[in-house]
Amino acid sequence: MSQKDRVLQYLKKGNVLTRLNAWDELGVIETPARISELRNEGHPIQTSMKPIINRYGETVRIAEWFI
Repeated sequence: MSQKDRVLQYLKKGNVLTRLNAWDELGVIETPARISELRNEGHPIQTSMKPIINRYGETVRIAEWFI
């Protein structure tokens, strides 16, 4: 199974994907590239930006993908 297939299956189950959990749960490092490929194939993947606190106490925003 390809990385793209793993990402699509994960999203179709109603899960929310970020770069962080994509690496931990799916072994995918270049998540934005896989998302882009899936969108180009017509999959209705949406993005929201979520603020989080990084290890230095700074607020940063990360992308969350979902269907």
